[in-house]
Formats: sequence, structure tokens, C-alpha cells
Amino acid sequence: MAEENFRELNACFVPHADWVETYFDNILDNPEKILSWLLLDGEKIGFILFGLESHPFLPRKNGAVYELYVVPKHRRKGVARAAAEMAIAELKLLRPAKIQLEVAVGNKKAAELWKSLGFKQATERYILRTEV
Repeated sequence: MAEENFRELNACFVPHADWVETYFDNILDNPEKILSWLLLDGEKIGFILFGLESHPFLPRKNGAVYELYVVPKHRRKGVARAAAEMAIAELKLLRPAKIQLEVAVGNKKAAELWKSLGFKQATERYILRTEV
């Protein structure tokens, strides 16, 4: 399901071997990351990944929503909003300095969802791909 998420954001997505081998193991082995499956009648219809991360320069923790994915046939039914609200509530219990996330360029529906939940755009992020 994670591959579907990434491929939807980038049709050319092909996971590197390290992603295939370690992605979920690294998530599940990290006590500060929470992977929550979104279920409907026992069927996995999506997931949300969130948690805490150390601030790079200060002695504090920030909350982060890393991924939120709902399979296409279950979208526009409030599933993503319910998952986002749950993650925000759980993160607030951990008292982070802030909660942050990224939205892929062009993903207007996701941006609308997060803005409706009170998030404000703070940056534009740029990356330079390098082959490893």
C-alpha cells in the first residue's frame, strides 16, 4: 500500500532495494513512530504514519505526520480527516513544540485537508535528487 501511495504521487516511483528491505522494519522498530492502519470491516483501506522527532538544534521534540494514504475507492468519505484528527490528538498528548508535515506539490486535496485542520504553509521545500 505504501508503494501505491508513492506511485500515485510520482508515477515513475520505483523503490530502491533499501526501501523494500528496511522501510517498514525501520518504522516498526522506532518507538517514536506510529503506524496506524485505517480499517473498514476488517479491510485495510489506508494508513497514517506519524510520530515525534528531535529538533535538529534545540532540546525539544516536534510532532510530524509523515504519510496519510487512503485507497482511492474510499476517498471523499471522511476517512482521511478522521485519521488526521486522531493523529493530531495523539501527538498533542505527547506535547510537541509543533506538529509539521509536507504535502507533495500539486496535491491540492491534501493541502485543503490540512489547512482545514488549522495547518499553515510555512515553507517551500526543494530537493536535488542524487543517485546513490
